[in-house]
Formats: sequence, C-alpha cells, structure tokens
Amino acid sequence: MARRRPRLTTPYIRRNGSLTPATWDEALNAAATGLAAHQGDSWGMFSCSKATNEVNFQAQKFARAVMGSNNIDSCNRT
Repeated sequence: MARRRPRLTTPYIRRNGSLTPATWDEALNAAATGLAAHQGDSWGMFSCSKATNEVNFQAQKFARAVMGSNNIDSCNRT
C-alpha cells in the first residue's frame, strides 16, 4: 500500500520562484489576481455530465459571468 503524504493545512504562494506559506487572505488574493489576468477566451471550463443540473448551471454561470468565457463543455451529449 502506498504511503500518503499528510495534507497541507496552510496555503502556499509562489514568491521569488519558491513556494512559501501564506495566510488564507494572501492565497485567495493571489488566486483572484491570477484568474483576473486570464479572463475571456484564454481558458475554458469542463464540467462533468454526471453532476447535477444545478452544478452544471453554476459552472456555466461562473465561466460566462465571472470569467467572461463561453468556452464551457459538460459532455452531456454522450
């Protein structure tokens, strides 16, 4: 049986090329800044067809309203 590493309990952000511990506010701000830099057609989202309609609806609303991208697929046609 493979040994599992312990889970992280503190967020990390990259500073000067290396990962360093950060507060949750710092980590969330870094994530928001990174996502904001890539709005629009530079990314896409894939949602699972086995998810509920509500989850898929939330995913497409996030992709379109928050990230400004129509690049979303949930493979519901399979």
